[in-house]
Amino acid sequence: MNGVNIKDGENIERAINRFKKMMTRSRVLNEYRDRQEFTKPSEARREALKKSVREQRRRTRDNY
Repeated sequence: MNGVNIKDGENIERAINRFKKMMTRSRVLNEYRDRQEFTKPSEARREALKKSVREQRRRTRDNY
């Protein structure tokens, strides 16, 4: 279970930002969204291939 302990004299907005960062790093929300609907294995492979092609193109650009 993810949680944040608020330190003495800490601003609540800063604690909320720490919590948001912790949630994105733990990828809990991504896993939740993935489990919302079933994707066929063939679709998952196709999406992974598309993603790898996009990343490869991005890496081969001039400024990278």
